[in-house]
Amino acid sequence: MKARLYKGWMLALVIALVTVVVSACSGNDGNKEEGSASPSATSSASAAESASSESESAYKDKYDPPIEISTVWGVDPALKFKNGETIENNIATKWALDTLGIKINSLWSVTDTNNAFVTKMRLSMSSGQEMPDVVTIGDVQLAQDLIETGMFREVGSLFDQYANDKWKQAMELDPGVWNPYIRNGEKMGIPVLDYAYNHDYLLWIRQDWLDKLNLEGPKTLADLETIMDAFRNQNPDGLAPDKVVPLSIGFKTTMNSWMGDPSWVFGAFGTVPGQWNETPDGSLEWGSVNAGAKQALDTLKQWRDKGYIPAEAALWDENKTAEPAVAGTAGIIPGPYWMSGWPLVDTAKNVPTAVWKPYAIPTGPDGKAGRHGTYFTTAVTLINKDMKKPEALFTYQNYLFDHLADPAIGSEWDLGVFKGYDYDLDASGNPLYLEKIPGGDVNINRYWLVRDGARIPDAQMKSLLALADGKEPETRLEKEVKNNYGTETPAAAKVLLSQPDISFKNKFTGPATATMQSKQDYLKKIELQAFNEIIYGKKGLDEFDKFVASWNSSGGEQMTKEVNEWYATTK
Repeated sequence: MKARLYKGWMLALVIALVTVVVSACSGNDGNKEEGSASPSATSSASAAESASSESESAYKDKYDPPIEISTVWGVDPALKFKNGETIENNIATKWALDTLGIKINSLWSVTDTNNAFVTKMRLSMSSGQEMPDVVTIGDVQLAQDLIETGMFREVGSLFDQYANDKWKQAMELDPGVWNPYIRNGEKMGIPVLDYAYNHDYLLWIRQDWLDKLNLEGPKTLADLETIMDAFRNQNPDGLAPDKVVPLSIGFKTTMNSWMGDPSWVFGAFGTVPGQWNETPDGSLEWGSVNAGAKQALDTLKQWRDKGYIPAEAALWDENKTAEPAVAGTAGIIPGPYWMSGWPLVDTAKNVPTAVWKPYAIPTGPDGKAGRHGTYFTTAVTLINKDMKKPEALFTYQNYLFDHLADPAIGSEWDLGVFKGYDYDLDASGNPLYLEKIPGGDVNINRYWLVRDGARIPDAQMKSLLALADGKEPETRLEKEVKNNYGTETPAAAKVLLSQPDISFKNKFTGPATATMQSKQDYLKKIELQAFNEIIYGKKGLDEFDKFVASWNSSGGEQMTKEVNEWYATTK
């Protein structure tokens, strides 16, 4: 069954690729010389028609004189700057001004630790401070609350009018990404697209440890326990048991995150916590209250008692789980297929003999396996209703979709985007990446007005599968995944797709229900508290049944009803 699904997925990729190529050949570039189509053949035409009182389209390929777009920033604490730059003034803001005639005006910025950006946005909202022209929000509830203020405008008509063909085609790969931001039939936010399968899990395991112990990779949770015990008590590098983290996981705020969480352990018992899953009868259920969660918690408690997971796991967030892996003291870490490029590439700096390899998610006692699936979106971009030239956002993003998302061989950004930042050239003109760049590399994808710039969901996976099958890298995306994502990433992509039927996406993608808005924070709080108390042995396993009862009576039952009422409208 899995083999057929995998082959079917591959066939779909081939068909999609052919479709994109044909479309690209017949389409128009939004930045070609005068006489060819503007951002898309229909975009400028529609703009001109709608602006019949004007002598020309409101949309420009470059604004002269320049115009301003105001925004606010939550700066990734790991983001590096060079040449004295800041998030407000850097190579990307200079590019926007020089190339597009768009000056990015920053109202404020904050280092985004401990949800500082969300807190700052809420303070700005409640105190009546000026709202930015454009803002990208990654927090689902904050995005919904900002939409409800009425400060941000409907965007569907703008997207239809100004988005270029490549952007529209990328969005059509998963039309459901619009659902959370639709109000009364109107689209109130533009979903920020991400790569397909970007946060679906597999296990990264120290292959050098397995080899020294003559162990095979795990097929089941029982196999995994044997491996974890050997890593801890017979450590191949001679580490004392209390210095080893056999399985590096954390659940400081949630059991379902983007790296280093135990959600896949729940999957072995038929549920995925922290999201809405479809049940056999077709209704939606909060995964954390499924009976399988009780078995998963019992398993995690046993693992903690045996020292297989960190004693401080309840205090560890995603980045913290990476620390022992990089230090060379962890044997296993769950996470996405791209982790060999970051953070695991740094393990060799501390332990030169360390080798990480990807393995499929192990099954539970009944042969079940499951992991959280990820939608093709990570955030949403809102446009202020008072923004004078909202079409300017499309000038910016159309350029990125044409030149950054999946550039053709020999195109402007074929080798990289900004020389000296994400690539450089040696004396012979050969490209340099990562630490070979003088002064180090910079993640310029955090510099864009819309975080990560522009992504076509299936583009990266196509490149990875091509490399995994032995193709030499030719396109920028192929070169990028080869040079920046770690040598094991193509193989990891294949491992991931060997289990296409175990990824479960959150089935609720609508706007927050009334009970979510008033009760969800409390419900998540009592959930995490109950789970931690069980794992740490402060309460017995029967605490799970008490938690479920409390969750239902405290708003969970009503929230489930509301969620299913919404779900019925999507069928």
